[in-house]
Amino acid sequence: MKKRRINKIAIIGSGIMGSGIACHFANIGVEVLLLDIIPNALNDKEKALGLTLEDKLVRNRLVNDALKTALKSKPSPIYSQKFAQRITTGNTEDDISKIKDADWIMEVVVERLDIKKQVFEMLEKHRTPGTLITSNTSGIPIKFMSEGRSADFQEHFCGTHFFNPARYLNLFEIIPGPKTDSSVLTFLNEYGSKFLGKTSVVAKDTPAFIGNRIGIFGIQSLFHQVKELGLSVEEIDKLTGPVIGRPKSATFRTVDVVGLDTLVHVANGIHENCPKDEAHHLFQLPDFISKMMKNNWLGSKSGQGFYKKEGKKITVLDLETLEYRDKKPAKFPTLELTKTIDNVIDRFSVLVKGKDKAGDFYRKNFAAMFAYVSNRIPEISDDLYKIDNAMKAGFGWEHGPFQIWDAIGVQKGIEIMNAEGQKPAQWVFNMLDSGSNSFYTVQNGATLAYSIEHNKQVEIPGQDAFIVLDNIRKSKEVFKNSGVVIEDLGDGILNCEFRSKMNTIGGDVLAGLNKAVDLAEQNFEGLVIGNQGANFSVGANIGMIFMMAVEQEYDELNMAIKYFQDTMMRMRYSSIPTIAAPHGMTLGGGCELSLHADKVVAAAETYIGLVEFGVGVIPGGGGSKEMAMRASDSFRKDDVELNILQEYFLTIGMAKVATSAYEAFDLGILQKGKDVVVVNKAQQIAVAKAQAKLLANQGYTKPVKRKDIKVLGKQALGMFLVGTDSMQASKYISAHDKKIANKLAYVMAGGDLSEPSLVSEQYLLDIEREAFLSLCTERKTLERIQHMLKTGKPLRN
Repeated sequence: MKKRRINKIAIIGSGIMGSGIACHFANIGVEVLLLDIIPNALNDKEKALGLTLEDKLVRNRLVNDALKTALKSKPSPIYSQKFAQRITTGNTEDDISKIKDADWIMEVVVERLDIKKQVFEMLEKHRTPGTLITSNTSGIPIKFMSEGRSADFQEHFCGTHFFNPARYLNLFEIIPGPKTDSSVLTFLNEYGSKFLGKTSVVAKDTPAFIGNRIGIFGIQSLFHQVKELGLSVEEIDKLTGPVIGRPKSATFRTVDVVGLDTLVHVANGIHENCPKDEAHHLFQLPDFISKMMKNNWLGSKSGQGFYKKEGKKITVLDLETLEYRDKKPAKFPTLELTKTIDNVIDRFSVLVKGKDKAGDFYRKNFAAMFAYVSNRIPEISDDLYKIDNAMKAGFGWEHGPFQIWDAIGVQKGIEIMNAEGQKPAQWVFNMLDSGSNSFYTVQNGATLAYSIEHNKQVEIPGQDAFIVLDNIRKSKEVFKNSGVVIEDLGDGILNCEFRSKMNTIGGDVLAGLNKAVDLAEQNFEGLVIGNQGANFSVGANIGMIFMMAVEQEYDELNMAIKYFQDTMMRMRYSSIPTIAAPHGMTLGGGCELSLHADKVVAAAETYIGLVEFGVGVIPGGGGSKEMAMRASDSFRKDDVELNILQEYFLTIGMAKVATSAYEAFDLGILQKGKDVVVVNKAQQIAVAKAQAKLLANQGYTKPVKRKDIKVLGKQALGMFLVGTDSMQASKYISAHDKKIANKLAYVMAGGDLSEPSLVSEQYLLDIEREAFLSLCTERKTLERIQHMLKTGKPLRN
């Protein structure tokens, strides 16, 4: 059978979801045709221009306006604005015949069965047989949508449900219709993971599928519990946020962002279509939700919901009086007990033992959730891991319900459920009787999950493309200190995994990096520097720098900075290939580390930049040197070299942070032809390992230290100083900003050399370190560092 490829997709419907999905397909290089209906009346602007309903500008207005709005939205749906060129717009009357060239047609129109059926009837007239055709419905049964369509249509038809925003939320639910060909499901499952970077979950055709069925239950359950326990909006958000591995927006802020009307629509659908659900009553709306709907308090879209922004002040809804009041701090003794527990998974057993309102809340909440998810098998899924995957990928939970239950203990969970009047499904008791005391186990680096069908632990399929560091850390450990764990990835490749708080780079991490290079040179063939935390690294340990600077221990600080620089150079000039695998926030020192690797394998969602200006210093771990060197390497015959150097200078001086790995190429942080991007973060370590092996197999030779870096001396320095003078005079920058910028200018110009010269990396490192140290003696720099440590935000002084 011919291998299916997706080179072009047609998306019908350009609303928030349609435009967002179109942008994500453009992100991965697919050509997109985005179509919508034509307007039925001219707007004022069109009338003023003398246009008619027949003008193309008018006919494509809805689709063009929708896409324009999406591209301007924050966070951006697209990796790079350049990628928007991959999207062609049109309308469903003039351009519908163009869908014949598409490899995949996706319907993303309003959630009404009658309209969807009309769209499919129209699409079938122009669709090429064998083409994939899917619906992004969030809950309409797939079986109803394909009724009356041809056999070929039904074989290639299913639901493909993205979560909004399509770029950032990783759940991709695939819902088969009654006649969907199994090869279509297999293809979409793999495509979602490998190309779209999603967690693909094949769900059953049941109301709200998996993610929304469980997620909406969780929220509705809270709505009913909140008054019973006498908890406020801000207290619930405190209890259901980062402390249990959920997003900062927690519960009520999330509802405000998504829109209360959206949640109510799904909840009503479940209430109507699941009469036999044992928690059916919970999908009825409490009075306060009905009143909010009546008042049009829908959240961000209507200006107020559970929270209301008045100028700079944010007020919160009192659920008793339904009046807005000032926010009150939420504190619970139980939460204080978890402050020293860094790993979220280890907090759950402490939280359910709490003797306060928080403990009551967690016991009641988890008991209800555990009962509900156990009773949804086999209704919505035959496999428990799919429920966990859906909640993690669709709702941003760090751990799924069955993983949390495991962390508390299956037996302990049942005891809590009994005390709260809840009961798990019978299969949970069957599992315990079979000798399985947990839902998951790890064997030989692979995760196994209990299978109801086989009544035993079975390996979760599709793990071959992944390396899960949690699964191999203990068994494959080669070295460990308080900052890193070095693991053997197999095939001669080591991995150095940061384990410090926020993966900051301090003395122990640097010692671990040096040890990793030593070990790799002695007995291995390559080294990956990668981890699977929320962020790769937020940079150097500025707390340590602050303490040394305040105590005026400048010799020790000089040694610490030199140790950082030397470690970066050790990575670059080792006899084995080094691969950095950044993801999430990769700032300051984390960015500098990436700049010095032989190759970077970046996750698409990498937010990388040299942000040291925010704490009153310049990059001191080789970052300033590296940008000067990259500028030099970019010089071509007859170039205006000052302009090229200025671009690199501004990248540091404006503390630019790329909002995706692709943007990092534009900033000169990643290099075309050398560094690569992986859309699925779960595959990143495996790809990095493969790249290390590839470099080793090609015959990797230790590079020769550079002494040929062209610096422009006084010519560049003069230009930079004039620029910073005028910026201060125009009040764009403060006096201290100017001082930092001038120090950076001195380093990137190579000092005040009388003419352009060739210098070594070490020469640039020495003047970089000197500039960094001199800034650490400045009171205003110390104020910036202190403010960052206290608030997590930069200070402009």
